[in-house]
Amino acid sequence: MTLAVIDSGGANLGSVVQALSRIGASAVLTSDADTIRGAERVILPGVGAAAWAMKALREAGLVEVIRGLEQPVLGICLGLQLMFEGSEEGDAECLGLIPGRVRRLTGGEGLRLPHMGWNQLRWERDDPLARDIDAEAWFYFVHGYAAPVDGPACVARSEHGEPFAAIVRHENFAACQFHPEKSAGPGHQLLRNFLDS
Repeated sequence: MTLAVIDSGGANLGSVVQALSRIGASAVLTSDADTIRGAERVILPGVGAAAWAMKALREAGLVEVIRGLEQPVLGICLGLQLMFEGSEEGDAECLGLIPGRVRRLTGGEGLRLPHMGWNQLRWERDDPLARDIDAEAWFYFVHGYAAPVDGPACVARSEHGEPFAAIVRHENFAACQFHPEKSAGPGHQLLRNFLDS
């Protein structure tokens, strides 16, 4: 299987490629449009600000490439947020693959922002990404902005003072707000499920 990890300039690119290697998958880190189009699976990771990441994708000529992908695509962390129409972070126009707008987490008394730590998921519906993952599993999150839980795209939600979408899917595009590469066994299982989907 050919697997392309989009080089969006994020800090977590190396850890994503290493996690894939640990589960026996060979991935190429690339910003080449033809390589991305030709891959059987594509991962869009990201750490940082939405406006900066969209600027980097535009400068690399990848916005329309990503929008046109027909193979399975998995967004990770900021990659999930970029799949929505827009973000309050920098008032960014995003990829527009999923209806809705990402907004700042409001937190609450005693809650730290950005949200950094381990949370469980509440599955809203069955999905191939959930295969062989224990319903009580924990996943590692680092984020200050959150995707909406309303609407058909939300597959699983989590909470940090308020509910937010932890996994979303629309057609061939799926994404997780947490970092599967840092979420030990359950995260590795989710990556395997994506590769097998």
